[in-house]
Amino acid sequence: MTTTLKSKLHDDLNSAIKARDELRSSTLRLTLAAITKEEVAGKEKRELSDDEVLKVIAKEAKKRREAAEAFAQGGRAESAEREKAEGVILDEYLPRQLSDEELAGIVAAAVEEAKAAGAEGPRAMGAVMKIVNPKVAGLAEGGRVAAAVKQRLQG
Repeated sequence: MTTTLKSKLHDDLNSAIKARDELRSSTLRLTLAAITKEEVAGKEKRELSDDEVLKVIAKEAKKRREAAEAFAQGGRAESAEREKAEGVILDEYLPRQLSDEELAGIVAAAVEEAKAAGAEGPRAMGAVMKIVNPKVAGLAEGGRVAAAVKQRLQG
């Protein structure tokens, strides 16, 4: 049985090839290759769940953002634009990211929860992250979450 998200990626790849959409087809090809690589990693081949496929897509999207930034800093605007465009295509498959306000609300509640458990100040970072991470998994990037928690603990 194939995962619905993986089969959707395959279907979209076929549509992109038929439509001669080079950017979309190459992006989806690379993403499917990353998924396959993840499936054969480890001791035995396995089928990834939709959640695992989402994690691979998120990792690929993050790589595109970082590459676009690096190209932009290196003065290679054309390459940066392509990486950004690939990131936009991958974002279509990811769940909507939390807004700064939504993230701040979740972090604030987690800080209060950690305080109630006796963890306070900057040393409470680990305790707060343990509370926040399961709530925002896949909805906010780790670095963004850590920065919000750090800011809340200092403020």
